Amino acid sequence: MAELEEKENLQEQENVSEVNESPENQAEKVESASSGELRGEEKPQNRNVETAETSDADFDWEKYESGDLVVEAKGAEKIELEKLYDKTLSTISEKEVIEGTVIAMNKREVVINIGFKSDGIVSRNEFRYNPDLKVGDPVEVYVESQEDKKGQLVLSHKKARALRSWDRVNEALEKDEVIKGYIKCRTKGGMIVDVFGIEAFLPGSQIDVKPIRDYDMFVGKTMEFKVVKINPEFKNVVVSHKALIEAELEQQKKEIISKLEKGQVLEGTVKNITSYGVFIDLGGVDGLIHITDLSWGRVSHPEEIVQLDQKLNVVILDFDDEKKRIALGLKQLTPHPWDSLDANLKVGDVVKGKVVVMADYGAFVEIAPGVEGLIHVSEMSWSQHLRSAQDFLKVGDEVEAQIITLDREERKMSLGMKQLKPDPWDDIEVKYPVGSKHKAKVRNFTNFGVFVEIEEGIDGLIHISDLSWTKKVKHPAEFTNVGEDIEVVVLDIDKENRRLSLGHKQLEENPWDVFESIFTVDSIHEGTIVDIFDKGAVIALPYGVEGFATPRHLVKEDGSQAKADEKLPFKVIEFNKGTKRIILSHSRVFEDEKRSDEQSAKMAQAKNTKKGVRKLKESLEKTTLGDITELAALKDQMEASEKKDEAKDKKSEE
Repeated sequence: MAELEEKENLQEQENVSEVNESPENQAEKVESASSGELRGEEKPQNRNVETAETSDADFDWEKYESGDLVVEAKGAEKIELEKLYDKTLSTISEKEVIEGTVIAMNKREVVINIGFKSDGIVSRNEFRYNPDLKVGDPVEVYVESQEDKKGQLVLSHKKARALRSWDRVNEALEKDEVIKGYIKCRTKGGMIVDVFGIEAFLPGSQIDVKPIRDYDMFVGKTMEFKVVKINPEFKNVVVSHKALIEAELEQQKKEIISKLEKGQVLEGTVKNITSYGVFIDLGGVDGLIHITDLSWGRVSHPEEIVQLDQKLNVVILDFDDEKKRIALGLKQLTPHPWDSLDANLKVGDVVKGKVVVMADYGAFVEIAPGVEGLIHVSEMSWSQHLRSAQDFLKVGDEVEAQIITLDREERKMSLGMKQLKPDPWDDIEVKYPVGSKHKAKVRNFTNFGVFVEIEEGIDGLIHISDLSWTKKVKHPAEFTNVGEDIEVVVLDIDKENRRLSLGHKQLEENPWDVFESIFTVDSIHEGTIVDIFDKGAVIALPYGVEGFATPRHLVKEDGSQAKADEKLPFKVIEFNKGTKRIILSHSRVFEDEKRSDEQSAKMAQAKNTKKGVRKLKESLEKTTLGDITELAALKDQMEASEKKDEAKDKKSEE
């Protein structure tokens, strides 16, 4: 027993010496122990257990020293020792957050003392947001388990931060505190930052007051931030690093703007380039050079003039104290090109230049850097046909033009190209006399005719009535198409108004002179109904001529109405050569035939009647000549009888 007590005293001294060891030595031991566990080394499990009742002679000290023998004290003594040991330990519970102290650390692990019978080990990755972590710092940990399979206390700093993070984030927003965060990675539009274990979003515009060109340079850095927005519903947190320096910059801006004056020349650095202008850093405050203030000449994009980070002098054109806006200029530092324009240049002179801008109404030509003139589309060609300027020129073309107007005060100039070519209307009567035939190109349509171009600058009109002798053209599109060639005859010249009256049908003789002898009144011709409308129908007749029939003249013999595409006989009831009109009737064809038959019957009946009368007269004449004596005797006899009767009457009266 004495030897056993001596052995226990030695063991206690060793434990005290271990406690008094430096944190570095403890860390080495922890690291070696943990590395042994990581390598899969396990403590011997099959150990002999002996009680203190074993006799000194039988006790195996070699096994005890090697650790293969565990000596258990008597029951009462063991309980007493456990009580004494528990008094030196703090009471902890699993699944709770407590505060511990860093007692040792290496590149991979951090040893944390929470006052328990054993220390916990936490991965160094959980502290990457805090690169300044050192021994002695207090940290919060989450007790996952008091003892794992290997008897190790299991702690987590990440879970502890997650449980407390929302309270801390809200507190930081309310108190406008500056917090630290670890930039984990880049994402669309910004960065992901680890703040108290929560993944917060750092917009690209909130990283710095200057535009960031390379986001990757911030990945892996620990920076200070302010919480600017929290969305509890979606668990979103937005932080800003820019907010930390904006307050200081605002004060600098006020001081700089208070010293600004219009016309002041300052040196600045190109901070950002956009399609509409260039932002210049004037040393804490930004100004904008609009694209129109970069150069006196035309600028397609500011990158043609300046580059990023370029230092240059600019002049202050205007500024707004309230909105903190500063308008800058670069071209104003050089004299205006119009001021150095050749004083001998005048209207009528011919100049050369380059087309810099195109519009539908014309082209802007730069004859000198910053000096432009407009060539209107009407001055590009002698043609009266309306066109777009793009039909004649394009950007980059080198052109030669004549100065039409020049206003040095207004800095405006108009140019003309057609003035360098002879006017085709000067000898129009010689080149295109009345009655001459030419080939023209159809340019445009109107309801009343076709505009054609005989040559560049010579346009004319073919009236719709001069397109065809025979067809009634409702719209020129029925007769020809834009872009097609057409034969024309010059009918009239109006040189003063630059107009030509042209004809197409005049290329042929007037067929109506011939039609007059063919389509005589009462002549019958076969025709096809091509169109029917309310007032009548259009009838296609032979030789390409058309006639017209009213609805009452379209009634067929059976009483039905004629329909489109029917081929029927038609009688000409009217022919007008002057108006080129032929009036037709289908009904008249059978009506006149019927009327003719009736007349024939009447005439035959009349002939028969005359013959009967003639025979009667002849018979009467023959009868009278044969019996005349008998009739005379009969008459005398009747008269004698009447006299006798009268005499008898007289005697009776007497």
